[in-house]
Amino acid sequence: MSGNSSPNPSVSNPLVSRKELRQLVRSELKILLEEGYLEAAKTVLMPVQPADIAEAIEGLPEKIQAIAFRLLPKDKAIEVYEYLDSSVQQALIEDFKRQDVIDIVDKMSPDDRARLFDELPAKVVRRLLEHMTPQQRQSTALLLGYKPDTAGRIMTPEYVSLKEEWTVEQAFESIRRLAPTSETIYSLYVTDALHRLTGHLSLRTLVMAQPEQTIGEIMERHLIFVHTDTPQEEVARLLQRYDFLAVPVVDTENRLVGIVTVDDAIDILHEKTTQDIHALGGVQSRGDRYFRSSLMGMVRQRALWLIIVLLTTALASIIIKGQEALIERVVVLAAFIPLLNDTAGDIGCQSSTVVIRGLNTEAIRDRGVLWVVYREAVAGTLLGLVLGLGAVIWAYFFQGNFLIALIVGISLLFLSIFSTVAGAALPFLFAFLGFDPAMMSAPFITTIADVLGVLVYFYIADLVLQL
Repeated sequence: MSGNSSPNPSVSNPLVSRKELRQLVRSELKILLEEGYLEAAKTVLMPVQPADIAEAIEGLPEKIQAIAFRLLPKDKAIEVYEYLDSSVQQALIEDFKRQDVIDIVDKMSPDDRARLFDELPAKVVRRLLEHMTPQQRQSTALLLGYKPDTAGRIMTPEYVSLKEEWTVEQAFESIRRLAPTSETIYSLYVTDALHRLTGHLSLRTLVMAQPEQTIGEIMERHLIFVHTDTPQEEVARLLQRYDFLAVPVVDTENRLVGIVTVDDAIDILHEKTTQDIHALGGVQSRGDRYFRSSLMGMVRQRALWLIIVLLTTALASIIIKGQEALIERVVVLAAFIPLLNDTAGDIGCQSSTVVIRGLNTEAIRDRGVLWVVYREAVAGTLLGLVLGLGAVIWAYFFQGNFLIALIVGISLLFLSIFSTVAGAALPFLFAFLGFDPAMMSAPFITTIADVLGVLVYFYIADLVLQL
């Protein structure tokens, strides 16, 4: 292999899927960089899209990530940098010379710059702010001044604003002037003399209008907007529901201060979905960064709820120990405890999962808590009847005692009802208390199923056997 060797032709093959392309780029980059063939590595990167380059760089060993990034032309490097995970961005900043960092940060959009500064140490942020222009410092400080996880933190102040009295021709002149520094020109907003939002229109509407028409004649006055303190998830759901490319952000006096674009909404929803999936497993995480955290960090993220579950599930052991006399009299009762507890836990988790998803997507926003809990209780009753009947049949053939089989079936019926009610009610309770329903529900439902399972089972067993 020589320094002038050409990259694998499959990398530029249009028939290769995006996933295969990223894998090819990553594997070829790794080989070329480790062997020191920088020109060949540079050639590999030239035809690849910035998003794919970012993912390829993230998959490289840390020691050669900076080398790969430095091979990119400055304009492309800035685009790639915005796609990189924040942990990789931080690592690269530590490896760059000061001027390299300033060049990248200067060209970043204000919302991406604010997101990066959120993750960097305060000392590094202060040093970077010193080398930014007053306008850049102002726009970044503006975003950082809003609370985390609000629209103000992710909005960009780079948008196109028009006036009602302008003609279509005047509007186009303004768009041509502002387009190079605007996040998007497809969504246009109209403001009055005090910069209050009065309307909006699309670029398509503007193109189809006559040059002499005024913006006030063609704009839409029915406005959908958010405030700077609107939660980010609510903003993302709004963009998703109405298929907007962007949504305007206003302050307390309804002055337009920025816009949130659909690419930010996708990132928010992706991050939230990942967090919820992890939370349902009792894992505290910050989205996709879980696999980039240290081994001890991964253990800490998973240990908290496991310890809580361990301590609370100990109650089940105490209850079982308190029923030694009953178990000694009917030893076979112990054989069905795992069946009941596991089934009840699974039923409760199913119920909590659909409710949590409904809360996140607002699919049940028009339904009351009692309606949702009642519906799940009915479902739990029907499931309990079906599963209980199956448990009776299986338990009878397993040990040949119809009375014991009946105890197992009745217990499973009641546990199905209790578990679905708990699974439906707990997410609402934790949301009301200000906790994350996904994080809190799964461990508690598992514990409730274990403790309630043995309580109900032995109570019914004692009651039936005494008859």
